Amino acid sequence: MNILAASIDIWFVNLGLKLSNMSRSFSVFGFDIYFYGCIIALSVLAGLTVAMRVAKKTGQNPETYMELVIYAVIFGIIGARIYYVAFSWDDYKDNLLQVFNLRGGGLAIYGGVIGGALTAFLYSRKKKLSPLLIMDTACCGLITGQCTGRWSNFVNMEAFGRYTDNLLAMRLNLDKVNPSMVSAEHLEHLIEVDGVRYIQVHPTFLYESLWSLMVLILLLVFTKRKKFEGQIFLMYLAGYGAGRFWIEGLRTDQLQIGGTGLAVSQLLSAVLVIASAVFLILGFSRQKKLAVANQALAEATKEAVHDMTGKAPGTEEGKAETEKEESGKA
Repeated sequence: MNILAASIDIWFVNLGLKLSNMSRSFSVFGFDIYFYGCIIALSVLAGLTVAMRVAKKTGQNPETYMELVIYAVIFGIIGARIYYVAFSWDDYKDNLLQVFNLRGGGLAIYGGVIGGALTAFLYSRKKKLSPLLIMDTACCGLITGQCTGRWSNFVNMEAFGRYTDNLLAMRLNLDKVNPSMVSAEHLEHLIEVDGVRYIQVHPTFLYESLWSLMVLILLLVFTKRKKFEGQIFLMYLAGYGAGRFWIEGLRTDQLQIGGTGLAVSQLLSAVLVIASAVFLILGFSRQKKLAVANQALAEATKEAVHDMTGKAPGTEEGKAETEKEESGKA
């Protein structure tokens, strides 16, 4: 038996990348510390850093987001757990105490997004800040956290997709994968190399991480160019939702709505994309109407000055007459 091949846990076969003897934790003074938790913690810090930088560039107080992130993380986790349990109720209804067993896994990212967004809205209202401005800024940090946080699924060898043989196809040591995440389709394409059995899958964690990175870049580019408050948050919902709709369709561990076979996160993604697109169109339309109204008001003002003085406001005489009238009013 080839010892090297036998120890491979994750193998990007078409790229020639192999990772052996993958560990999910390390020990410090006898305490087990999981890489999953470390990556999530780093993703929170990365998200906070980006949100604070955006806040500084847009004239806000960056410290606002240091306080907000504490509440957002707490209620985001609660939201992620509620969402997961709600759509996996059959796994918990006979043992309600397991609802509180977070170490057993079971957090849904959309639940976290909903919990975090509600927290940001209520926080901004309490602090008498603009909710839409807070959401515009916070979502830049949120998508950063999503981009980096997805790598926690990588070290846990979870949240993967169906069988594929594309360029990024990922082989996983079957003995290291949670059996509940392995489908019949995976087993149909089981691959054995030097006595080690592998399933070969879409690395959906990688797809979502890269997609989130592209959405983040888009949001940062438009932050200084936005036409109305709330635009960046709507772009986040539409951008992330579009990617999640596609990626969710590749996964085999979907949370589904009862016995309908419909993936709840895929359905929610579609709703968010459509709703966000509608509100973006309405927002741009409103801004266009305001610009036309302001232009009309400016033209009307010029005409009024011309009618009163007989001199066009754009000429030197017109300007002098306007200044004279304004001086007289003062």
